[in-house]
Amino acid sequence: MSINILIAEDDLNFGEVLKSYLDLNGFNADLAQDGIKALKKFNDQNYHLCILDVMMPNMDGFELAKEIKKKDDKIPIIFLTARALKEDVIEGFKIGADDYITKPFNSEELLYRVKAVIKRSDKEISNKETEFDLGKYHFNFPLRILEFNDGIEKSTQKLSPKEAQLLRLFCIHKNNVLPRSLALKEIWGKDDYFTARSMDVFVTKLRKYIEKDPNLEIINIHGNGFRLVERNNN
Repeated sequence: MSINILIAEDDLNFGEVLKSYLDLNGFNADLAQDGIKALKKFNDQNYHLCILDVMMPNMDGFELAKEIKKKDDKIPIIFLTARALKEDVIEGFKIGADDYITKPFNSEELLYRVKAVIKRSDKEISNKETEFDLGKYHFNFPLRILEFNDGIEKSTQKLSPKEAQLLRLFCIHKNNVLPRSLALKEIWGKDDYFTARSMDVFVTKLRKYIEKDPNLEIINIHGNGFRLVERNNN
């Protein structure tokens, strides 16, 4: 699985070092030098973790975190600060910080914290998210039942185990890219030509199951994976 990390840091030299270190350790890191640029990147791309410097021009880390949480309240956030003030730490955790690191810090310490936060986030998602409202559908993952109700018509579709697992991943990543490699490794156990073709068959089936709601669509993201789009009903 490829983990995308957004870094918001106004010190370009420090930010580049941080980005390079994370890239070398298997992550895909993007760097923005202020809060406004970081927010634009966040709105344009899919990230699994944000590392935000507290003190930045144009929009500080706290304000940026609030805007990010409006779009995705489950995304993990690590704050970086040069000030070890109790008030800052409390403010960060009130906003929803998962961790807080005071500069200067050891790169290995940051890497450990990044991995710990991502692992904890993945575990929380896997444990908690089992039922989903999806447009005019309701999906019960444990029972593998997809129910449609538009106020006029009602229908129920029983899913196979793999169909249910794949739909759940789509729901968790709704309106964001679901990397093909992530789905293949998590559901099929490996990523190769044959499992990829199998996944395409299951995606076609899921498209048919949700076709009664015109505001739902599973689209191909060339070279990356798929995206389950839920459009506004208005």
